[in-house]
Amino acid sequence: MKNLNKLASVCLLALLGVLTLTGCEGADLYKVGSPSWLNDAIDSIADSKKTTIVNVTPNPTELGTPDKSAAFWSAFTDDVKVEPGTSAQVKFINYGGGANYNNFVIVLRNATKDFEYGVLRADNFSWGTDYPYPGDDRNFFMELKIEEGRDWPSWLTSMSMAKCTATISNPGDGTASVQIIMTGSDGSTYSQEYNNIVGINKDDLYFAFTVDHSYIEFGDIDIVDSEPVSMTLNGISKKILLETVQTTELDEIFKNVKATVTFESGATKEVEVKDLIFKTIPDIASIGKKTLVAVYNKTLLDKGSETPIIASEEFEVVEKMYTCVGATDNTGDFASEHSEAIKVGKGETFITTFTNYSLGETVWQNFVVELFNQAKTQWYATLRADNYGWGDGYGACTHKTTQPADPADPAWQTWLKAMNGAKVTVYVTNNGDGTADVKAVMIGNDGKEYTQAYNGINTIDPENLYFHLTVDHSHIEFDNVVGAEDNSGEFGSARSAVYKIPSGATYVTRIKNHTLGETVWQNFVVELWNQSTNQYHATLRADNYGWGDGYAACTHETTQPADPADPAWQTWLKAMNDAYVTVYVTNNGDGTANVKAVMKGNDGKEYTQAYNGINTIDPENLYFHYTIDHCHLVFE
Repeated sequence: MKNLNKLASVCLLALLGVLTLTGCEGADLYKVGSPSWLNDAIDSIADSKKTTIVNVTPNPTELGTPDKSAAFWSAFTDDVKVEPGTSAQVKFINYGGGANYNNFVIVLRNATKDFEYGVLRADNFSWGTDYPYPGDDRNFFMELKIEEGRDWPSWLTSMSMAKCTATISNPGDGTASVQIIMTGSDGSTYSQEYNNIVGINKDDLYFAFTVDHSYIEFGDIDIVDSEPVSMTLNGISKKILLETVQTTELDEIFKNVKATVTFESGATKEVEVKDLIFKTIPDIASIGKKTLVAVYNKTLLDKGSETPIIASEEFEVVEKMYTCVGATDNTGDFASEHSEAIKVGKGETFITTFTNYSLGETVWQNFVVELFNQAKTQWYATLRADNYGWGDGYGACTHKTTQPADPADPAWQTWLKAMNGAKVTVYVTNNGDGTADVKAVMIGNDGKEYTQAYNGINTIDPENLYFHLTVDHSHIEFDNVVGAEDNSGEFGSARSAVYKIPSGATYVTRIKNHTLGETVWQNFVVELWNQSTNQYHATLRADNYGWGDGYAACTHETTQPADPADPAWQTWLKAMNDAYVTVYVTNNGDGTANVKAVMKGNDGKEYTQAYNGINTIDPENLYFHYTIDHCHLVFE
C-alpha cells in the first residue's frame, strides 16, 4: 500500500462496465488498441465457457475494518453457490495493505466448508485442500495467469484503492475458473486469472471472500473523496548516528518512512515520504532526543486538503550504536540477517537480551528465534514473537502467551505498537531429553510486560542444539549496558538484571567486557545471593578471587598462574578489554553452585576461570547478577 495518485479514467471505468455486458454485440469495439493481455482477459470473461452471468453482492457489504487490522482468515462473507452453467460476477473496491498478499482473497469450497477447491489471492498465488501451501504442484490443479510485464511495486500501490470485478465460473464439467479485472488507484488496469481449476463437484461449488489486513466494500460503487483526519508514522529509526545526520540530507535519512493516513470516511491509506513535509525539533545536527514532525495535505483522492494534518515521532541522535542485527530502518526481509549461532548444551538455558525495533505494519515484523543443528541441515523450529512458528519440532510444542488466542483481537495491535523499542529477554533451554523450550519476556514501550513461550519443541538432538536470532522488517540492538561507558564506575555501582536459577539448572549468558585496565580486578564480577534473605553466597571476580558466605568451600580452576605477580596476569588484563565472556552459573540442587567464565580475549586466546562447590546455597532460592569495578559490560 503506497501513495494514491488518481482514480481510474472515465475510459477505463467504461471498460469495466462493458465486462458486465458479456455477450452483447459490439463488445469488441472496446478492445481496439488495447494490450493483447487485456483483450485475452476480456475474452476469457466474455466466454466463461458460455455460462450465464449472475451479478452478486456478497453479505456483508463491507468486509474487514477500514484500518485493515483484520488478520487473514478472520472475516468472511456468506458463502454463495455457483450453479452449473453459471458465472457469479462480483464488483467491489479493494483497500490493500502493505504487502502483495494484503488484499482480497477468494475461497472456493464445498457447502460444508471442509474442502477447499482453491484459496486464491490477488497476487497470483493459491493453494487448496488437494495442493496445500506451499506445494509446488498447484499448476497441475489450475492455470495461473496475469497481464504481461507486471510491475509489482506499482501494482501494490494501485491496490491500495482499486475497483475490481471478479467472475467465478462453474461450466458444469468438473472445473471452475476465476478472473479478476482490477483498475488501480493510478488508473492502470491489471488482470488475475485462475483457469481450469480441477476437482470441482459441479453441484457443490461455493465461494466466499476473506481479507488479510485489507478491507473490501462490495457493490458497483464510486469512491467518494474525503478529508484526512489523523496520521501515524512508521519506519522511523529510533537511533540515528550523529555522523549520518551531519553528512546526509533530511529526506534521504527518512526516505523509508511511511505514514498511515485515516480519512473522515474511515478509509486509510499509506503514503510515501515524497508526499510528506518534514521538520525536526530541535535541530537534528546534535546528539540527543529529537521529534520528527510530518505534515500531509492531501485528500483521499489526492486533491489539496482544506486542513493539513500533522504527526510526530521521537528518535535519538547518538554518537555510536551497539551490535545490531538487521537494517536499522527496518527494511530487511525475513531472515535477511541473523546473529551468531550459539550452542546450548544439555540442561543449559542460554539467556540473551536486546532491544527490538519494528516497522510496525504487521505483528510478525519483530525478532525471530530459530533452533537448528550445527550443520543447519535440520531446522527444529522457527519461532516468531506473535505466537506462531513452524519447523520439524514445532508441531509438538505447547504455547503460553499473555496475548489473546484470536489474532484479530485489538490487543495484538496494542502489543505491536509496544514492540517498537521493547526490551526483550529470550531464554533458550535444552531439556536434554530431545526437547527444548523458548521463552521471550518483552517489556514494551508502554511499560507493560508481555510473555511468549514455546515448550516441548521436539526432534531435538540434545548434543547438537544451536540457535540464532533473525529479523523480519525489524532490527535488534544488543544495547543492554551495565556500568558507565568511560569505566569510571566504582565496585558495585551498577548491576545487571537479576536471574533466578532453578534447582538442577545451568544458566548461560554472554557479555562483552570493557575495562579501565589499570588492575586485574577491574573487570566483570558475578554475585550469587538469596533474594528472600539478602544473603550473599559469593562475590566472584574474573581474576581468581572472591568472597562471601559460601566462597571458602569452593575450589578454583583457572588457566592463569597461581602467583598474582606473574607477568601473564598483565597479558591477560590487556586481553580483557573488549573480551567476549560466556558465564555458566549452575545450581547443583544439593546446596552448592558452580560458576565458570570462558573469556575470549582481544588477543584471540581463550582464558577460563571457574569456582566449583560454592556452598550455603538454598537450591530453591538462588539468584545471580553481574556487577562492575571500573569497567562496563554489554550483553551480547
